[in-house]
Amino acid sequence: MEDFERLLEVARRKSAFDRTNPWYSGPGTYLSALKKEVDEVADEIPRHRACYLEDELGDVLWDYLNAVLALEKEAGIRLESVLERALHKYHTRVSGIESGVPWQETKLRQQQELAQEHASTRPDMSGP
Repeated sequence: MEDFERLLEVARRKSAFDRTNPWYSGPGTYLSALKKEVDEVADEIPRHRACYLEDELGDVLWDYLNAVLALEKEAGIRLESVLERALHKYHTRVSGIESGVPWQETKLRQQQELAQEHASTRPDMSGP
């Protein structure tokens, strides 16, 4: 995890630099690159070249981190919250399948809980 923290620090430095450049177009800058990198990972898998595959996976991680950092600034999300949600979501799903609960059943329940969370945090627009 130390390497992850170091990579995150480099990404934070790059994020500050990117926002000062005219080519920067917000999170979309990195989301477009992320799509391209995922395709490059898929292309690399059948070639059985581990070093190239690791390199492409690193590019996916890099663009993902940069997208999250951009969304922190523009959408008010927090990387820590993303990690917490992912941990909770997949811990629950894996624990479920280990206990005989189908993945899809747990996923549906989680989607319902997320919809309830969203509904409870939206401002009441009914007003006077």
